[in-house]
Amino acid sequence: GQLLPAPYSKCYIVCLRRESDASHYDHDGSQKPRVALCITSCAYLSHFRRNSESNFLVVNGSSLTTESVFELGSGRLKLKLDPESAKRVDSARKQVEDIVEKGKVVYGISTGFGNFARTIISSEKLNELQYNLISSHAAGVGEPLPPERTRRLLALRINVLAKGYSGISLKVLEQYIDAFNASCLPYVPEKGTVGASGDLAPLAHLAYGMMGKGRVWSPETGWKSAEEVLRHHNLTPIQLGPKEGLSLINGTQFIAALGAEAIERAKRIAFQADVVGALTLESLKGTNRAYDRDVHRAKPHPGQMAVAARFRALLHNDLYPSEVADPSQYDGVQDAYSLRCCPQVHGVFWDTVDFVQRIITTEMNSATDNPLVIASRGEVISAGNFHGEYPAKARLFGCWRS
Repeated sequence: GQLLPAPYSKCYIVCLRRESDASHYDHDGSQKPRVALCITSCAYLSHFRRNSESNFLVVNGSSLTTESVFELGSGRLKLKLDPESAKRVDSARKQVEDIVEKGKVVYGISTGFGNFARTIISSEKLNELQYNLISSHAAGVGEPLPPERTRRLLALRINVLAKGYSGISLKVLEQYIDAFNASCLPYVPEKGTVGASGDLAPLAHLAYGMMGKGRVWSPETGWKSAEEVLRHHNLTPIQLGPKEGLSLINGTQFIAALGAEAIERAKRIAFQADVVGALTLESLKGTNRAYDRDVHRAKPHPGQMAVAARFRALLHNDLYPSEVADPSQYDGVQDAYSLRCCPQVHGVFWDTVDFVQRIITTEMNSATDNPLVIASRGEVISAGNFHGEYPAKARLFGCWRS
């Protein structure tokens, strides 16, 4: 199988698709030796170049990866809403409107929030309630997120809304997409999320700017009033209806966006560590015997086996044979502990990355609202999908910071 995930399979530096095919490649496919240490950054450049041909990523609420989210921060890609997602969004919105029309009592639609869940809100004040919710929760502090992180946050919120469980109107969702595509990015402070109850403050700041309040940044205007930046890009502030304010701020997208970034940065570092380890062994004229396939089959942790295979591929192949694979050229007894144990030490890091990536990927593609509008059943259910424990614990387990 592949030693590197798909975005890295056609690297500028070294192709690691199979252990027996670890040759060096240039952009045109010709085989040329290159400095192996640059593997990760060039792999990412190749990935960017390949995706820039289409320039659009279709969002459907279910298929984002940490790689795609990381790339969305660059501003190179724009978003399109999947047509089937649009139908789900519209269906859920009709259910919300039906609840309002019939005067039903449903949390977050016709009631207050939190301790005021039993307070019934009159129909003429339902829209005002949503605006007040955004204004009251836009209470973060500190410097604004850099543009690439705000883009990721906005993209993840769009993805969640595209699942069709929020009850948001299709118009507001499309306005969010238009703002992303124009790189109109609201002022989102770095501090203020409560995590356990979702990223209320950061997501409220996102919505606040989209309402035409506060400040917004774009590459063309810099930081200016939200109304001015939106007008410059021929965009209009969002108008909130029943439940829409709540639909925009319930979720874990701030934690998940930073988690996706941390994962991708960790993978870059881990790839570099593997290459540095292999170069170190070769420069010290060691032996690759410690990376023997059967050795690692005897202790078959996935990350350990993958790192050992990567070392074998880097150190010796049919095109570029190396003396490190020839026992007759080795005059030592065994190499240093730190070299022999690279698969075990690096491998557990890769397994940790894989574990955290699975959790963050699931979180990025999950409905995190409360209540959830289950249009297929005609029900609105209050639950706890907004809770940030999964992505928070995953990031704590990895001990990573973006």
